[in-house]
Amino acid sequence: MASAPAAAPGVVVVFDFDRTIIEWDSDNWVITKLGAADAFRRLRPTMRWNPLMDRMMAELHARGKTAEDIRDCLRSAPLDAHIISAIKTAAALGCDLKVVSDANTFFIETIMAHHGVLGCFSEISTNPAHVDADGRLRISPFHDSAAEPHGCSLCPENMCKGKIIEKIQAMAGTNNHHFIYIGDGMGDYCPSLKLSEGDYVMPKENYPLWKLICSNKQLLKAEVHPWNSGEELEKTLLMLVNKMITPPAQVSSFDCSKCEMSKPASTEVGHHQALPVPH
Repeated sequence: MASAPAAAPGVVVVFDFDRTIIEWDSDNWVITKLGAADAFRRLRPTMRWNPLMDRMMAELHARGKTAEDIRDCLRSAPLDAHIISAIKTAAALGCDLKVVSDANTFFIETIMAHHGVLGCFSEISTNPAHVDADGRLRISPFHDSAAEPHGCSLCPENMCKGKIIEKIQAMAGTNNHHFIYIGDGMGDYCPSLKLSEGDYVMPKENYPLWKLICSNKQLLKAEVHPWNSGEELEKTLLMLVNKMITPPAQVSSFDCSKCEMSKPASTEVGHHQALPVPH
């Protein structure tokens, strides 16, 4: 099995997933396309999002939908060619690419493997998911519900992205490492506040993260660069990467087919280090 691309010193790019790498929401895509929107509307007022998604997978299973049906549904969704290009080019420039998302491992791995970019990422931090002995997809919270609460008032109880960023920063070290964080939602605000001078945050324009940043830009130390399309994301990301690499980088001979062959590490619930993602 090929390893993930080696990272150049200093540049860590962290992507959100839903409405960032993909333009749509993976949970909504599956629920709508597989015909369970009625159950979702009935249950939504009574449940928090993470346990609701696990319950929705049970609903799909009860309706005869298999894990492979869910995979096929995810594979049918588009991914902007500019996003694919941005990911592969950043990997070729030697950036260390990571995903921090409130989706789940099953959805993210399926979509990114289908589009040939899964192995461009060294780590995926998201809610764990697995297919149980009955063939039902199970989705668990990132932060173990039996453990002590994460204590962040800005984030949902199943995941504090700010704490994940702090762990990534600690692993990277403080010297010669700078971050680019790309996201759109309310959950991306907490990690944006953890960034330092010399870092960059790329909020999707007119989405919740952008609006929160605009409400008080003085709270952020990182420089803000908004985007509103895949083309703008690619252009802005690669501009910032070249700005952070001195002298300006050239795309290396890194074979982007490695992105298709290698697997990132996955941060699972209850674990304090990245573990290999199973096939």
